[in-house]
Amino acid sequence: MPATKPAHDPQVCNAALVRAFDFLGKRWNGVILGSLTQGPLGFAELKRAVAGISDSMLSERLSELAGLGLLAREVDPGPPVAVRYVLTGSGEALAPTLGALTEWAGTHLPADGCSED
Repeated sequence: MPATKPAHDPQVCNAALVRAFDFLGKRWNGVILGSLTQGPLGFAELKRAVAGISDSMLSERLSELAGLGLLAREVDPGPPVAVRYVLTGSGEALAPTLGALTEWAGTHLPADGCSED
C-alpha cells in the first residue's frame, strides 16, 4: 500500500508562520495595529498609545502598514485638516489574533518581562 501524503506540508505552514512573526515581531507593528483595533486614531493619539515610539519611527511604520494594505490614512479636509488612521479589512482580520496574543501574554508572560530592545 503506497504511503499517503500528509494533509498539509509542515514546511509551508512553518514558512507562513515565519512570515507572520517576521512582520508582527518587527518593533511596534503589532502594537500599532492593536491600538487601531479600538477604532481610528490620529497621529498624536497613536503616539500616546504607543509609548516610547519616536515621531519618525511612527511615521515609517504607518507608511509600511499602509503599503501592506493593513491600514488606511483618511484625510478630513476640515477646516481644520484632520488625518486619522484606520484598519482596513486585512488589518481588522488580525484583530482576533492580536486579542488572543494579548490574552495569552497576560496569562503566561510576567508583567516585568517586557523589554525595550
